[in-house]
Amino acid sequence: MFLFYCNVVANILFLESPAGVGFSYSKKPSDYKTFGDTQTAKDSYTFLINWFKRFPEYKTRDFFIAGESYAGHYVPQLAELILTSNQNNKNTAINLKGILIGNAYIDEETQETGTHDFWWYHSMISDEIHDGIVKHCNFSWKSVLSDKCNEYIDKEYQLVEKLFAYEIYSPLCLNGTSAKTTGFDPCSEEYIKSYLNIPAVQKSLHANLTRPWKACNDELLKGWKDKPFSVLPSIKRVMGSGIRFWLLCGDIDASVPVTATKYAIKKLNPAIKKPWYAWYLNNEVGGFAVVYENLTFVTVRGAGHFIPSYQPDRALTLFSSFLDGKPPAS
Repeated sequence: MFLFYCNVVANILFLESPAGVGFSYSKKPSDYKTFGDTQTAKDSYTFLINWFKRFPEYKTRDFFIAGESYAGHYVPQLAELILTSNQNNKNTAINLKGILIGNAYIDEETQETGTHDFWWYHSMISDEIHDGIVKHCNFSWKSVLSDKCNEYIDKEYQLVEKLFAYEIYSPLCLNGTSAKTTGFDPCSEEYIKSYLNIPAVQKSLHANLTRPWKACNDELLKGWKDKPFSVLPSIKRVMGSGIRFWLLCGDIDASVPVTATKYAIKKLNPAIKKPWYAWYLNNEVGGFAVVYENLTFVTVRGAGHFIPSYQPDRALTLFSSFLDGKPPAS
C-alpha cells in the first residue's frame, strides 16, 4: 500500500485486497477462480460497511481511500461504488471525502505508449526502436499487435530487462544483496518476505498460517474475470461527484511512469485551474504539480514506484496537503 509512512497524520486502515493476497484468505476455494475488479470492489465495500458497524465511533469521520499501481483500478471503482451506495442507502453512508493514487495504472493504451516513451525520453532505448514502436504499434482498444510491432518491443526489452523498472537508476537485487548504500534498497522485498515468514511474527499478527507470505499471488491472475481496458469512465464519474482526487507520480518509475499518467489525464481533458508549477520542501524542488478542475496531479522528484520508500519526507508533505485539501506549496 501507498501510505505506510503517513500514519503520523491520519488514522490508517490497511486492507489486503482481494482475498488471497498477503495474509488474507477466503474460506471458499472457488473464490480464487472468480476474482476480478468488480468483485474486488464489492468485497472491499462489504468489509468497510461491516468495519464501520463494528466501530461506529469512526463512521462520521472524514474518510479517504489511497493506494498505488493497480489501485488505479481498485480505488476509483471502490469510490464509485461507495458514492452510488450512499445515494441509495443513507443508513450505511460512508463519509468519503477524497481519493489519492500513486503511479496509477488506469488506462491500457496510455500505459503502453507512456512506458515506451518514458524509456526513450530517458535515453535507454534508441530513436530507431522508439520510431519503430510508434510506427508499427497500435495499443488502442481491441487492436492486435503486429509481428513488426512485437519485433521492436522485443528489441526494447533486451535493452531494459536488466534495469530495476520500479526505480530506473537503482541497482538490481542480486542473490539477496544490492549495491545500494543509501535510500531505498531494491532487496527490501526479500527482507520483508523473510521477516513475514517467521512463525513468531505471523503468530503476533494473528495471520493465517496455511501458506507462506509472498509479495504477489500469481495464482489469482489465472482466475481474474474482469479487467477494464480503461477506468477513465469511472474516474470521470468520481471527478463529477466533487470529492477530492489526487494523482501522484514518482518521476523515475518505469513500471507505471509519469508519462502514462499525463497521457491518461489528457484523455480526461479537464480544465486547468493552476498551471504547471514547481512545489518545494526545505527550499528544494520536491516535484511539480498542476491543479485541474476536480483533479490535482503531482510529481515527486527522485521517487520510484513506491513513493514513500524513496522520498518519505516529500510523501508525508503531499499526504498532509491532500488531507488539508490544499495543493503543495509553490
